[in-house]
Amino acid sequence: MLKKNTEEEVEYAIQTVKKLWNICDVFRQFGEILKVVGNKMKKALIAMSGGVDSSLAAKLMKERGFDCIGCTMKLYHNEDAGIEQTRTCCSLDDIEDARSVAYKLGIPFYVFNFTDAFRNTVIRKFVESYEKGITPNPCIDCNRYMKFDKLYERAKILGCDYIVTGHYARIDEIDGKFVLKKALDETKDQSYVLYSMTQELLAHTMLPLGNMKKTEVRQCAEESGFVNADKPDSQDICFVPNGDYASVIELHTGKRSAEGNFVDKQGNVFGRHKGVIHYTIGQRKGLGISNSKPLYVCDISSNNNIVLGSNDDLFSREADVFDFNWISGYAPQGEFRCKAKIRYRQEEQWASVIPTGEDTVHIVFEQPQRAITPGQAAVLYDGDIVLGGGTIKCKSSESSTD
Repeated sequence: MLKKNTEEEVEYAIQTVKKLWNICDVFRQFGEILKVVGNKMKKALIAMSGGVDSSLAAKLMKERGFDCIGCTMKLYHNEDAGIEQTRTCCSLDDIEDARSVAYKLGIPFYVFNFTDAFRNTVIRKFVESYEKGITPNPCIDCNRYMKFDKLYERAKILGCDYIVTGHYARIDEIDGKFVLKKALDETKDQSYVLYSMTQELLAHTMLPLGNMKKTEVRQCAEESGFVNADKPDSQDICFVPNGDYASVIELHTGKRSAEGNFVDKQGNVFGRHKGVIHYTIGQRKGLGISNSKPLYVCDISSNNNIVLGSNDDLFSREADVFDFNWISGYAPQGEFRCKAKIRYRQEEQWASVIPTGEDTVHIVFEQPQRAITPGQAAVLYDGDIVLGGGTIKCKSSESSTD
């Protein structure tokens, strides 16, 4: 027969458990201290745009014990964006917001002048692409050539172990390989614009907002007293602040875009267009063409004609992609099935992918996709893992009615 525990024995057991719990708690706290102390030996360069996301990223890195340096990249002058020199450019306001947050956090802050590099890579490509009837994504190019090239090189010069940004995406290590993953908050996920990252870059990059929701970020920033806690997210391309792409392009080329013809698929002329820089695949508004049925830009040909057609004419299943970056560092062997997206806000779609070279692939979607646009990015996903991405070269002439 079991012996009943006396009150003294029960109390003794309770006190013993409490002591053990306190000891475990001490070890847990000690582990956190060791983690912070370990991080104290590591330096991080924080890319601070002046927005709330990168500001909170800086705060989180400091709380984790990293030796932080804040910086803002000055990417363009007023005249590059068609803004009068006497006016205060929005980028200068962003710099002051970033400086204010850095001061509040007690971390050093620098402004790096990358205007020449930005003009010669991002802006030049933007202009030349539109002149050829191609629709580029300058945000992808900015990440590739500025944040994860010029700024990464600057981080190494400063002896930093990591570059840190406010992107909503995650970096993990699986079986000795680094992987780029979608953000926990898929409504804010930015993994699409980061497909060009390599194993080296992923090993030296930290994205502290990847597991957070935007509402949490703003709340934390407000509680921290940041001047930009309620600052709206930027929507326009930074060097096209008013959304007038054509004016910026003509500013840089010093000439007006040549007029040409609107035609149908058989070459019949609908009327005249203002120049190819004013149009992109899938566009309906602003054509200035009267027709009994809605017309859309279906193709921009090399002979300066713009082909118009119906909405159905915009659908196709295939695309060739070049300048493809495999994040793992190598291309898979043979055809495989995964999901792909051809624009930033699109939900991923099932497709078969055929690697056709070291940096080229052919994509065949299971369902026809609308307005597969040359110059935009096609990015591949395996669940929430980004396999890689590249630039759409052309779309198949196959339509959904074939």
